[in-house]
Amino acid sequence: MCVAVHKRCECGAVIVQFHLRDNVLPQEVVSRLFCPACPGDAPFDRATMVNDNGWIIEFDMQLARNIMVARNLLDPDSATPEYIFDQGYACWLETYPGEKDEIKEEKAEIIKLLKIDQRAYLEKIQSWNINRLNKLKSEGWRKARIA
Repeated sequence: MCVAVHKRCECGAVIVQFHLRDNVLPQEVVSRLFCPACPGDAPFDRATMVNDNGWIIEFDMQLARNIMVARNLLDPDSATPEYIFDQGYACWLETYPGEKDEIKEEKAEIIKLLKIDQRAYLEKIQSWNINRLNKLKSEGWRKARIA
């Protein structure tokens, strides 16, 4: 079972759900979250932050390093914010924040086909998934690029 963590961005406008792979890291590893609308009062720090298409996640890298090194998951020099996010140790539950809500209507239309024509449904859902992933990749979402 994996723990899901909810984190509010610094401006308070958005709550995002994070996924913590295999419960390796505790929820405290995600120290701050900045949505694209958050004021830019903190400079971007590559040593502790990752940028995913305008969303900035700040990690407690000391905590992450200590845990991951103690569990023999990597050496201290390999622990970077990008590694933690891209390997799923602390990343969005979805491909990007708000994805579930945004695709609800699109998916509902496609699911209607299931009752009418299963073959058409399978073709449509497959092409929809491929096209959607390609769109997300071109938009720069990290999880889509590594999918």
